[in-house]
Amino acid sequence: MRTAMAFGTFDLLHPGHIYYLKKARELADRLVVVVARDENVLRAKGRKPLHNEKERLAQIQGLEMADEAILGDREMRKWGIIKRFHPTVIALGYDQSIAIPSLQKELKELGLSPEIKRIGSFKPEKYKSSKLRK
Repeated sequence: MRTAMAFGTFDLLHPGHIYYLKKARELADRLVVVVARDENVLRAKGRKPLHNEKERLAQIQGLEMADEAILGDREMRKWGIIKRFHPTVIALGYDQSIAIPSLQKELKELGLSPEIKRIGSFKPEKYKSSKLRK
């Protein structure tokens, strides 16, 4: 069975997020969605999310698109969640800043070699969290 993993903050859930998750779901038989921890959002984006991690997780669980939705690691770039699930595919959003070669190298050092796919955008001029926050 192929497992895909998708990662995100998912604050202000919008059609762009839904598109990303649908496309991630098409990559495998099972989809695990990882919702970023509040402290990691603050570290990565320099601001707290509008909704706390439990609220954001509940929204993703409510979509019933994922086979499993969980909160991410407390420590960034340790890849504990990836080590736990051993996904076949990792789906990255079009605006997630991590470079695919860098991620592949880090995972290979851990003995993991999932396929990494970057999902295209869905109307980013309209559906982007940073634009919707204004």
